[in-house]
Amino acid sequence: MTDKKNIVILGAAESGVGAALLAQAKGHSVFVSDRGAILPVYKDKLTQAGITFEENQHTLDKILAADEVIKSPGIPEKAPVIQALREKGTSIVSEIEFAGRYTQAKSICITGTNGKTTTTLLTYHLLKSAGLNVGLAGNVGYSLAEQVIADKHDYYVLELSSFQLDDMHDFRPWVAVLLNITPDHLDRYEYSLEKYAQAKLRITRNVSCCFIYNAADPETNKAVAASEFQRNALAFDKEFDSGNAGENLAGWYGPDGTLRLHLPSYPESTVDVVRVAQSPLIGQHNQQNMAAAVLAARIAGLSTEQIEAGLATFQNADHRLQLVGEINGVRFINDSKATNVEAAWYALDGIQQPIVWIAGGTDKGNNYNSLLGLAASRVKALVCLGVDNAKLHDAFVEIVPHVEETQRMTDAVARAAALAESGDVVLLSPCCASFDLFKNYEDRGRQFAAAVSELCNEGGRMGG
Repeated sequence: MTDKKNIVILGAAESGVGAALLAQAKGHSVFVSDRGAILPVYKDKLTQAGITFEENQHTLDKILAADEVIKSPGIPEKAPVIQALREKGTSIVSEIEFAGRYTQAKSICITGTNGKTTTTLLTYHLLKSAGLNVGLAGNVGYSLAEQVIADKHDYYVLELSSFQLDDMHDFRPWVAVLLNITPDHLDRYEYSLEKYAQAKLRITRNVSCCFIYNAADPETNKAVAASEFQRNALAFDKEFDSGNAGENLAGWYGPDGTLRLHLPSYPESTVDVVRVAQSPLIGQHNQQNMAAAVLAARIAGLSTEQIEAGLATFQNADHRLQLVGEINGVRFINDSKATNVEAAWYALDGIQQPIVWIAGGTDKGNNYNSLLGLAASRVKALVCLGVDNAKLHDAFVEIVPHVEETQRMTDAVARAAALAESGDVVLLSPCCASFDLFKNYEDRGRQFAAAVSELCNEGGRMGG
């Protein structure tokens, strides 16, 4: 790529500013445009680099003069500025696509509706703790484009959303991972699950080593079976004889809970056994995330001993089934990131102890039917936390022995602690968006951890 271009960046957050800095470093003419206000940290970066930018507007004449546009994944296809560019025939790519032109590093790319961040962070941790020279980018970590300026890494682990994949064309993943496909963001895909699945499957384009997928997930299995990628894919499943993966099965759990790996294309076609008991990850969905990360790490050359050591030292991102304290034998788990029914299902399914469940918030048209069986068998009390708890209350009042309402986090934690006994788990897994009482799910999770910490200071002890 020696041709110098007039490049316009739409969106001036982490990915956009990183792309602007890389484009400038490669000698391109660069202009950055953001329809909203640019955060000071990013404005300072652009100013210090001498890159021209605008905020709170899109000057269409300047944007349409671009040879190529790098757009933020948050900008929808129906946005007027994108429609104008499409009409003109301007090339539109993602930051990841652009960055890929300037690195020969091997990339492990991970997508899926749920579990992307945990799997990405775990894969990165396994490689890094084994001594590999690896960077973290995409939806987590720092901009890939900005890291590619120095390009010091041999590997990058990338979390990719469907929005990022939409604008990737020639990027070559070394390993691609598809965790699951469930209805989400369908407004961007004409309310078609099939079109959303096709967006996710874009991760398999141009793969140079292998494609790893979750055979235990029905929609993923269906999408892969209907594609050309099943022939040379590696699948993971819950158990060996589930029948979902066929000859592609490369990872599964044995009856003793160990993870079994079999990579038929590798010289040693024996079955490796990985002990996962020391991992802090909780629940069935995290077993799937772990299988995907371990397979990717094995392909990167890690031994079972290196993988087991890395699993034991992993710390997940905040607000994802995170232990934040223990009081009188009661564990408090922060799963504030669970903003939909499926995520809450995974949390309830993964905890074997009796649960005092804190849930509620802004209902996104939730149907709670899939949670009723789990709630009946595992939840001893439900503490509703929201401005309007009526729908949540009505869904579970006949199922859960005790249901009550609160509208403040401190009250919810205090009531949950009072209802719990030694050996129980107090679980914040809201099942709803946070915007009725909190700024976002992080704010909700932080307030939960702070309220637990206050109680701990009154006589409990903090967990890790």
